[in-house]
Amino acid sequence: MFIIRTKTITQIMCLAIPGKILDIDTSCSLRMATVDFGGIHKSICIQYVDAEPGDFILAHAGMAITRLDSEEAEATLEDFRILADNLNPDNHVV
Repeated sequence: MFIIRTKTITQIMCLAIPGKILDIDTSCSLRMATVDFGGIHKSICIQYVDAEPGDFILAHAGMAITRLDSEEAEATLEDFRILADNLNPDNHVV
């Protein structure tokens, strides 16, 4: 979650993270996938998104929101890498 402060208002914004589907588990009542988020693998519900292994999805709070085109996903992941490389832990708002 990010907090954005301006002179007059404070807004709270949630962040969806792109990840790549590695495999799909259909043994549960909900369609679940193992998704790779930059080397971290998480189980994500993809019940409401048409996606297959190799596809990129946007996930928030354990749920896939939408499928992404691979070029868009890679560009977003590169932006996150740039942000992480330039993050100064002594000078940011959480």
